[in-house]
Amino acid sequence: MIQKGQIGVTTDNIFPIIKKFLYSDHEIFIREIVSNAVDATQKMKTLADVGDFKGELGDLSVHISIDKKNKTLTVSDRGIGMTAEEVDKYINQIALSSANDFLDKYKENANAIIGHFGLGFYSSFMVSKKVEIVTKSYKEDAQAVKWSCDGTPEFTMEETAKNDRGTDIILHIDDDNKEFLEKNKIESLLKKYCRFLAVPVVFGKKQEWKEGKYVDTGEDNVVNDTNPLWRQKPAGLKEEDYLKFYRELYPLSLTDEPMFWIHLNVDYPFHLTGILYFPKIKNNLDLQRNKIQLYSNQVFVTDSVEGIVPEFLTLLHGVIDSPDIPLNVSRSYLQSDQNVKKISNHITKKVADKLEELFKKERTRYEEKWDSLKLFIEYGMLSDEKFCDRALKFALLKNMEGKYFTSEEYKTLIESAQTDKNGNLVYLYANDRQEQYSHIEAAKEKGYDVLLMDGQLDTHWMGLLEQKSEKTRFVRVDSDTIEHIIEKEEETKVELTDQQKENVSEAVKSQLPTMEKTEFSVDFKAFGETSRPIQITQNEFSRRMKEMAAMQQQMAFYGEMPDTYQIVLNVQHPFVKELINESEQKDKEALIAQVTSDKRLKQMIDLALLSNGMLKGEALSNFVKRSFEMI
Repeated sequence: MIQKGQIGVTTDNIFPIIKKFLYSDHEIFIREIVSNAVDATQKMKTLADVGDFKGELGDLSVHISIDKKNKTLTVSDRGIGMTAEEVDKYINQIALSSANDFLDKYKENANAIIGHFGLGFYSSFMVSKKVEIVTKSYKEDAQAVKWSCDGTPEFTMEETAKNDRGTDIILHIDDDNKEFLEKNKIESLLKKYCRFLAVPVVFGKKQEWKEGKYVDTGEDNVVNDTNPLWRQKPAGLKEEDYLKFYRELYPLSLTDEPMFWIHLNVDYPFHLTGILYFPKIKNNLDLQRNKIQLYSNQVFVTDSVEGIVPEFLTLLHGVIDSPDIPLNVSRSYLQSDQNVKKISNHITKKVADKLEELFKKERTRYEEKWDSLKLFIEYGMLSDEKFCDRALKFALLKNMEGKYFTSEEYKTLIESAQTDKNGNLVYLYANDRQEQYSHIEAAKEKGYDVLLMDGQLDTHWMGLLEQKSEKTRFVRVDSDTIEHIIEKEEETKVELTDQQKENVSEAVKSQLPTMEKTEFSVDFKAFGETSRPIQITQNEFSRRMKEMAAMQQQMAFYGEMPDTYQIVLNVQHPFVKELINESEQKDKEALIAQVTSDKRLKQMIDLALLSNGMLKGEALSNFVKRSFEMI
């Protein structure tokens, strides 16, 4: 007897909506249909385990086959199957899930039930002009039925012949989606979405090379690993097991092997398993992301986890699996889901635990890995307040000698020498050992310690550390003269008239080489007769703003501003004294003419620029030529 009817939907337009909007990726249908088959198979196992099914289970693999001639893709299982009543209930009434009833009855044994037969099944219509279900329930004397629908709300259902229990889903692929009849395409999708499903998934036969071509063997081609490493007990696993699994996850990756990993295994207050690997993170945040794969009961959900796990954790690699993560089409839904938020917070805590444990128990090993960990930890501290509070215990500062300190340890090291007259603790740093060499050496001669801050996020991170510590400033060694970078007492007052300052400033600026997007101002300070006559500094605030603007679009205003430098003249140096005296006797134009013909001021300015790594191109060539002439 053939039954005809209309699928229980609230609108006749449900199928166009399914085809267009159910999933952004049409290929997801393979995940939905295969995971439904796995679901039905696991239900069968559960019934046998609790004694509600006494027969032979036999082969429980899910089989996938392509018939190019008839343009069909078939997914077959030997699970619990369905009666006509169940097809009517679970297929004809869209969005009801058969898992709900099953879970109510078998709560304790049904942890592995995916439970999305219902709306997920209808993803098949995204690629098919017609879908058929041939199914036979495991129940005694059950009659097999065939259901058919051509993508309109009308369906037909009739009794049919089927020898064995289980379900065949037959997709008649439409002309717009012929790619899903290609073996290579289906193989790649199975590898992406089904490679860790809990029931063997068979796609054709294994092949071997024979007489110049690949031929089928008699052995089933099982495409998945039913017991992936993250589902196994950590106690029974060795280091090589984790490294082998990492290489399986990222076969095409050219990245180094991970530094270490965390094996997640939580039963309460939610279920969570997984393995997170700490890669050696290079200085490019964007290239590192989207290496975490998210699973729900071994069913692939996504590898785009921003907003689902904290942003800084997207730099990690590995797998997170939880039945409490919904197999949902909407990322915004995932991001607002309370279970996802709890899982996210828990993972952050576990990562902090692991790093703190490694720091406390294996500090030498931790310090060896710091340069690769630094970007990750700084990013975490900048983007996640809870992680930041924990990380202050194991985030390290590295000085020019290559020694590592926690912020507390470093504070103890420098507070006697590097506290200024106002009680501020001044952390000196450099971000280029070569370009700032002379400033670094000058600081060391004063008995100061200098940090190396050459990382991608160091500028932002220093700002964070300044917020977290009272009366603390980070100052680059070239941001002021070494005599004034940490002011210990009131500086010697410079007694110059406005006219003297103006004349000398104009004379100095007249000897500067042309430099694009660069502005100079002139300042006068007393350093003593034996100190250098001219030094060049760059204001810490404006320079730091420009560095931050390079990474933050909302600060682009600062990025467009010119680089500003100060040319600091030592008024106690004999040459500068002479220049000041000349400025009293000559007007501006005459003074400029004199210093131009004299060349000494030009040479001193160029030497100051050279020591800052700022003398380049034609200006550098002219300096070298002039130097030889003056010898």
